[in-house]
Formats: sequence, structure tokens, C-alpha cells
Amino acid sequence: MKSVKLFVASLAVALFVSSNVSADKKVTTLKVNPAKSELTWVGKKVTGEHTGKIALKEGNIIMDGSKLTGGKFVADLTSITNTDLTDKEYNGKLIGHLKSDDFFSVEKHPTATFVVTKATPKSAGVYDVTGDLTIKGITKPVTFPVTVKTTPAGAEATGTLVVDRSKYDIKYNSKSFFENLGDKMINDDFTIDVKLVASK
Repeated sequence: MKSVKLFVASLAVALFVSSNVSADKKVTTLKVNPAKSELTWVGKKVTGEHTGKIALKEGNIIMDGSKLTGGKFVADLTSITNTDLTDKEYNGKLIGHLKSDDFFSVEKHPTATFVVTKATPKSAGVYDVTGDLTIKGITKPVTFPVTVKTTPAGAEATGTLVVDRSKYDIKYNSKSFFENLGDKMINDDFTIDVKLVASK
């Protein structure tokens, strides 16, 4: 009887280990390709808006089979560009201002980071992704919808992240910190359209 019980126990352990190993094999960390990925920003103010690009420094997407389970990306804020101002002088002034302490303090904080803490499936390939966004050394949780598509090489993830700059000590012409700004007011919220292309 003891030998039978021992056999059953051993079989149970073997099945448990086997199932864990097979489950682990499903989990894949895909490396983001910065050259094929894209971050596009839009900032709005009373008198209009500006748009531009930010280069991706590095990142990864973690998949369990075809399901998104985690990930991270790092944006290189030193690379920020503007795409709507054709005047070279005004374009340069805007970029210099965005890199200054009025906005992103790029010299002190050259990168911004987003780390996924939770991915909740909403429908096929669509998730509500919650993560920790770090800008200027300040980390706050944010949630935004993300669409993930598996590809022969790996996966692509797209979504629009809405950032409240007032939470990251970006005070310049913000109604959250100053009154009576009139047409000088710049919206607290800005958006980043995220496109991540990752492969095995």
C-alpha cells in the first residue's frame, strides 16, 4: 500500500512539474525594435497644438502564448522633435523649451519609462494596460487601452497614452498651478501614440 501511495505522490509531483515547465515555455519575452517602433506626442494649448516624435531607447513585450502579460519601454527624451513647425528658428526654440526645466528637464532626466503592472483583457487582442510611468524621476500609475497583434516575427502593440503633466512637476502655463493665464494656458493632458514592434 505504501508503495502505491508513494507512486501516486511521485506521479502527482511529476505532473505538477511538467505542467509548470510547459506553462513556462509559453511565456516569451520579445525585444522591441526601436528603429521600427514609434512614439508620437501631441500637446494642446488655447491657441493650437504641437506634434512631434520621441525615439524609443529600448523595451520588451512579455507574452503568454498570444496573451499580453507584461512589458516595458524606455523613451529617449533627448531625441524629442517637433513635426508641425516649419520655421527652423521657432522649431528649435520649442524643442529647447521642452527640454528645459520648464518641461522635461532632459539634462537631469534624459529618459521616461513605462513598466506594465497589469494587463486586463477586454476583447480579442485588446487590453486595459496599467503601469508605472516615470517622468522627471516621478512615478505615477496610468491606464490606457492597448491593442496587441501577434506576427510571424513576434508582436506589435499600439495604443494612446494620456499623460497629465501636472502630476510630474511640469508646471509651465498650467491651470493647475496658475490662474488667469488666458490664451497662454497649455493643457495639462498631452498624448503619446505608442507603436511597439517586437520580435523573438
